[in-house]
Amino acid sequence: MKITNLFLLISFIFCPRVLCAADLFHDDIKFQDGIDVHAVSDVFADIYEKLDGVNWAGKNIDVAIESLEKINSNAHIAATGERAVLVWGDELIANYPYPESKDWKSYGEITTALLLKMREKDEQLRSLPASALYQVVVNALLSSIDQNGTYIYSRDAINDADKRILTSIGFDGGRDFKSNFRITGVYKDSPADMAGIHEGDIISEVNGKRVSEMSDADMGAVLSGYNSGTVKIKLLTPFGNRNVTLRRATVVLADADIIHRAKNATTDGILEIVVHKISDGAVDIINEALNKYSDVGGIILDLRTAKGDDEKAAAKLAGLFMGGVPVMRIRETAVDELEIVPGGDAITKAPVVVLISDNTSGTSEAIAAAFYENKRGVLIGTPTAGRSRIASHIDLKNGGVLELLNKSVKTGQGNIIDGRGVFPLVCLSNIRNAQQRDAFFLNIINGEFNAHDYNQDKNVDIKALRRACPNIVNGEDEDSMATAISAKVLTDKTIYKELMDL
Repeated sequence: MKITNLFLLISFIFCPRVLCAADLFHDDIKFQDGIDVHAVSDVFADIYEKLDGVNWAGKNIDVAIESLEKINSNAHIAATGERAVLVWGDELIANYPYPESKDWKSYGEITTALLLKMREKDEQLRSLPASALYQVVVNALLSSIDQNGTYIYSRDAINDADKRILTSIGFDGGRDFKSNFRITGVYKDSPADMAGIHEGDIISEVNGKRVSEMSDADMGAVLSGYNSGTVKIKLLTPFGNRNVTLRRATVVLADADIIHRAKNATTDGILEIVVHKISDGAVDIINEALNKYSDVGGIILDLRTAKGDDEKAAAKLAGLFMGGVPVMRIRETAVDELEIVPGGDAITKAPVVVLISDNTSGTSEAIAAAFYENKRGVLIGTPTAGRSRIASHIDLKNGGVLELLNKSVKTGQGNIIDGRGVFPLVCLSNIRNAQQRDAFFLNIINGEFNAHDYNQDKNVDIKALRRACPNIVNGEDEDSMATAISAKVLTDKTIYKELMDL
């Protein structure tokens, strides 16, 4: 803190009457700066009380008012035992009595009072409605204790998010280096898919207006929205120009995609399973595919973008491949760990390659670890996110919900994932071309692949390891190389066995 700030702070400690008030909000004052101060304070009081009752995976954590200074870098909140003082830059702007322990009403009021003072200085904060302020406060309170949490305005919003429904004309796109708006992906069975629109097509006009004259926000409004509507677009394709009329419709996004590569002269077929979300829906899709293609020679389980905190669904998914083995342990308190074991037997014994990346997070990290610990699959890719937590949903009195990632996930054998991650045996970012790929396989065949198993190394420097096996920024290159390496590993039994035995 600057000397000026320190002087002002000392002055306010000993001369506290300038901006102090024993009762921060009088009963006859309802609104200040467009905010119902009593209603908002009640919500903040409820948030503090609910956070105080949370178990943080065995950690002893206190949520402090001082954390509100995270809302803006110009703010500094100092607690002096009996006072809470807010300094903005070099200006001291508030001095309030610090609440007694567990006096949640006072916690709520001082939070509202501090926000009102910050809103006077922060135009962006001043523009936010009350519901957005709740999220801002939750973010600030949890950021200081390295925990993840979200304020959700209603429990219905959780259910809507789980449905993974999009109202869209059915494609994604963006401007290329020539500022052409090029289609980058088409949703299966969407209006765009049914109209024969393909990745790579260029949109030149929308509803009679040239795309070059439209902003990205204008294009975003065209692509999706909450209401249906007709969109007329002019396409430039490799086969000529096309005029297409599309109507926005509801698109259900699958939690897993299946790609079956049929048998040929060198393989008995490969089943590629791309998991987007760990859910019961994903389990149903994978279960159906494994039964339908029961004779495949190998399976690529792509968890590179898999997210989700449903431990039951994660156990079911892992159980399809491994049966009744411990998949994960969930830690909510310092002494209690819940072991998660799927019921039933595995429905496939086919060899498996599991693709992982820094976007593999949540329970998908535990699934990857289960494949590793049970020697059921070869991990290929880059280190996982190290964000293996499960959420609790805590109802608030105003109908809102706190979604808190307060439960830490360990592997089935009790190894820590959160803050560490799961490491691949084969690092994709070190194999960037066909020559390196061929040399890699030759080293395995010759017995010269001296891989270090970092999952077994408890003292490994996590940051150094991630630098040695960094994220891959070229997605297309990553996909093609991942597929080529995975297919080779699965189709060459010698290579698969060597990797599994390492």
